[in-house]
Amino acid sequence: MAVVKSARFIISNTDIRKCPQDGKPEYAFIGRSNVGKSSLINMLTSQRKLAMTSSTPGKTLLINHFLVNEDWYLVDLPGYGYAKRSKSQNEQLQRIISSYILGREQMTLLFVLIDCRHSPQKIDLEFFRWLGENGIPFSIIFTKADKLTRSKLASNVAEYKQVLLEEWEELPPVFITSSDNGLGREDVLAYISEINATL
Repeated sequence: MAVVKSARFIISNTDIRKCPQDGKPEYAFIGRSNVGKSSLINMLTSQRKLAMTSSTPGKTLLINHFLVNEDWYLVDLPGYGYAKRSKSQNEQLQRIISSYILGREQMTLLFVLIDCRHSPQKIDLEFFRWLGENGIPFSIIFTKADKLTRSKLASNVAEYKQVLLEEWEELPPVFITSSDNGLGREDVLAYISEINATL
């Protein structure tokens, strides 16, 4: 069983050159604005206020590093796809996200968060395509599972997998989570532990 003994905030910035240089593995979390990223990070680390949840979607424009067990980083990347941002803000955001994902050698895996209540969105599918084109290792985390009945959740996830398989030969690991009831916490942490054990 994967245990989080400690988790603490280290640094926020917009420049990957200022990210920690200690070579520890990094697991980055990204998703559309309002997908529940901060809540998931807080649930995984059992710290309600570690990652600040904003009442305003799309507010975070920073790369946030949290050190877990003094051993690996959990990285909170800015959310994408928030319609009310200006063009220049969106361009800045794309630069921050792509420079981290493409240029950060320490990034071991990217977790892409998807709100399980929605059908497959064009912006997410394009993002998956971009990751594939650039050979970026990623997993999918469906969030807010507690908001649906079990059967609706299963059909939504199945629909998403079906759409992805139209372009992908095989699917990356998929996790179902709920920040409200802790669903999926053990699975995600165990997966990170497995990867850490191979490094």
